Amino acid sequence: CSGLVVKLGEWPPFGPKTPARLITLLGPDKDVFLRGRQAECHGLGIGAFTYYRRVVEAQKNRLIDEIIKVVRKLGGKQQVIENLEAAKQTFQFSRSIEDINIAIPEVLLINGHNPLVLLHKALSAGIHDKTDEHCLELARTIRLVLSELAERISHVLKEQTELSDAVSRLLSANTPEQAQE
Repeated sequence: CSGLVVKLGEWPPFGPKTPARLITLLGPDKDVFLRGRQAECHGLGIGAFTYYRRVVEAQKNRLIDEIIKVVRKLGGKQQVIENLEAAKQTFQFSRSIEDINIAIPEVLLINGHNPLVLLHKALSAGIHDKTDEHCLELARTIRLVLSELAERISHVLKEQTELSDAVSRLLSANTPEQAQE
């Protein structure tokens, strides 16, 4: 028994798995991000960089909202939250990042650096005078920083929720009614 096999396509497209936490963080722009991921997997640096740039700039406020959730969970100061809220009103990505540079909780820092500043630095590099290989490296950098930020945000929110639940269970276990039993 012999025959000819021809592959016409593949769904889902082949490539490394993208973390679910990152997809959740990017929300409505996940499809644009995944197009960038495909471009990156195919070695198309300019395409990947452009898609990732579009996602980060479009999701600036969503990223800041997630950082606000972390600040609230950690019991951050109201002034920090107000600064973050004000940064959302700033149109320019670079300007809003400058406004909130000191407001990022320490647990979200990547190697001691604000992840939004790292993203801005990568995004600020224009692609017009860069090689495709350089753009591919920048795209990888953007993806890795976004992935790490998503992981850290998720970890903090989950950890704080679990801790709050544990404290509540312990407190309810020692109610006066139970002490009499």
